[in-house]
Amino acid sequence: MKLGAFSISLTVKDLTASKAFYEKLGFSDEGRPCGENWTILKNGETVIGLFEGMFPKNMLTFNPGWNQNAEAVGDFDDIRALQKTLKASGVSLDTEADEATTGPASIMLTDPDGNPILIDQHV
Repeated sequence: MKLGAFSISLTVKDLTASKAFYEKLGFSDEGRPCGENWTILKNGETVIGLFEGMFPKNMLTFNPGWNQNAEAVGDFDDIRALQKTLKASGVSLDTEADEATTGPASIMLTDPDGNPILIDQHV
């Protein structure tokens, strides 16, 4: 199962303060566009997303079809195929992708310890 690029999505109280803190740890936005309430930062191959007021908890994020530089890759498992595999394995999904569609979609699930996992395909 190819889950794609990995990052941790952090729920933050103050995006500006959090971004400044992680920049002191060597993270940068590398000139990537960001939203009003979010940004994606990188340090080497490590990627974190900072999200103010968008998610209730920190979560693991996977992006099928992307590498760690948010570049499209040719060979990846589509989100709908991942969804079918997970469901066939008995994994319960919190949200599902519409299997009648193609392209961008996402699913969410929760691990046994209550940690949310977002699988978010952008291509």
